[in-house]
Amino acid sequence: MKYRRLNTKELEMLEAKFIQFLAANTVTGPDWEKTKKENPEKAEGLIEIFSDLVFDDTLEKVEYLQHRTATELRCFHCQSDLIIMMGMIAKDTIGFDFRHNNNPNDMMAAVKSSGGTIQFFSAEKKYKGDRKQELFRMMENGCLISKGEIFKALKQVAPD
Repeated sequence: MKYRRLNTKELEMLEAKFIQFLAANTVTGPDWEKTKKENPEKAEGLIEIFSDLVFDDTLEKVEYLQHRTATELRCFHCQSDLIIMMGMIAKDTIGFDFRHNNNPNDMMAAVKSSGGTIQFFSAEKKYKGDRKQELFRMMENGCLISKGEIFKALKQVAPD
């Protein structure tokens, strides 16, 4: 496997696509039920192939990721050969949490009103290997796919 097996909940959410996948591989509903009972290794292999296809398709389309903790926000623009990161760290805050706000200006105002300060940071790097594998590792470590609004807003508000 290139990635990981989809869990039961993920498979349930993708049931229609999985049925299409089985049909494309000439596996009918009765055939699938029979395979699960009589040849569970083959059934597991089909789920693993499907899982890799789903992750490949999803990761191919990823353009932005973000990772949030209570005091740190990291946004990533995942280009074809380069990842650009922009982020903020909130320092000396009381009651502030980056996980509960989506607007960088509101975030900065909330940090300042709590008596804290914000430190901006940015970096860029080339992928160490396969782009999709690296994005997958980032997602397995807590990054979520985003539409890039916060990354773009950070570019506007972060000091040069």
